[in-house]
This record gives sequence, C-alpha cells and structure tokens, in this order.
Amino acid sequence: MILIYLLLFVTVFASGSLIFIVKSDDQKVVKLLLAFSGAFLIGISFLKLMPEVFSSPAKHIGLFVLLGFLIQLVLEMITEGAEHGHNHVHTENERVSPFLLLIGLCIHSFLEGMPIVGTFNKDIQQSLAIGIIIHNIPISLTLMSLFLHYGCSKEKAFIYLGIFAFMTPLGSLFSELIQVNFAASIGVAFYYIMAVVIGIFLHVSTSILFETGENHKYNIQKFVTVCLGILVAFGLSVLK
Repeated sequence: MILIYLLLFVTVFASGSLIFIVKSDDQKVVKLLLAFSGAFLIGISFLKLMPEVFSSPAKHIGLFVLLGFLIQLVLEMITEGAEHGHNHVHTENERVSPFLLLIGLCIHSFLEGMPIVGTFNKDIQQSLAIGIIIHNIPISLTLMSLFLHYGCSKEKAFIYLGIFAFMTPLGSLFSELIQVNFAASIGVAFYYIMAVVIGIFLHVSTSILFETGENHKYNIQKFVTVCLGILVAFGLSVLK
C-alpha cells in the first residue's frame, strides 16, 4: 500500500515537471497522453471495475455510477475541464483563481482515492491505482501549466501541485480509517464509492475520447493511441 501511495505522489510531481520540457505551444504530446489515459480509463472501467461492483451484494449500483457522472459535471463548473486536459486561457478580466481550480481537482482526486482500500482484493486495488496514475500524468502537466499561466511562482505552483498529489492517498487513508473503525458494517458501502468513481472515470474518459481535432476529424495518431490504451487495459484485466 505504501508503494501505491508513493507512486501516486511521485507521478504527479514528475508529470508536472514536464511543463519545463514540453513546449507550452506544442500540445501534441499532451493530447496523445490524454487519449491514452482516456482509453485506458474506459477500458479498465468496463473490463475490471464495473464487473466487480455489479457482481457485488450492493443494490441499485447503477444509480451510483450515474451519481459519479453528475458529480464530475458539477466539479467541472469549478475546474473547467482540467481533469481531461482542457487548458483554458483567460484574459486579465477573466482570470480564474488557481486556488479555486485546486479545490475542484482536490475533491476529484480525493474521491478517486477512496476505493483504494483493503475491502477490495489487491488485483482491483492495483488496477484502480494504475488507472489513476496514468490519468494523473496529463492532468498534472495541464495543472502546472495553468498555475504558471495564472501568475503563480514556480515555488507556489509546486506547493499547489504537492497538495493535489497528496489528495488521492489521503482519500485512501480516510477510507482505511473508516474501515478500521466500522469493520464489516461498512463493507458494502465501498462498492457504492467505487461505483461513484467509475462514474467519474466514464465522464472524464468519454470527454477525452469524443473530443476531436481540427475540422472535427479523428486523426490516425489519436486512433492508434486510443487502441493502445484499450489494449493495455485489456492486458491488465486478464492478468491475475
């Protein structure tokens, strides 16, 4: 579990640092990373996570998947789509608070971390963690870019990024604390939490995958990247 937390934390910092390597006016790499992460998320959701929650004793699980979908819609009113790589540029009169952006993404990240608990087997834990890690690569890059664009110093931007990096492990630790205190009585509730996270994944991944490039065309590079993401998700789903 400690290794998972460490990977979740370090990946965010490493990915955010890429902003000093990837040119801000060259979004091709970011878009391909987004396409891969979106394909992987939807693949792992359908092949691994959804079969787990729909075969659980929890009832009306589909409603909680829809709830997660709606929660993500609400969060995007704050984040403006930073979860799926939207890098909105505002004029001086439309400047967005980086603190408000951070709050929205922290809620998103905290919720994603909550199902990473001992209630699920290690296979499910690892699949979910890998999905979040891959998803956080383009998010961290976009987030760091936005912080710098909104006038944050490098030091402050990295502090904000560190807060974001800590949220997924914090969500997991919070769930572990609940599990220790309530034991078996809370077990089924974690399937509902997982269902909410699946809804969030589905919203983010479909937003990425259904966005097209210029002239509303799906270029061959993005198509190949999406196929690769789904293939990796399939490979992970058949591994025991």
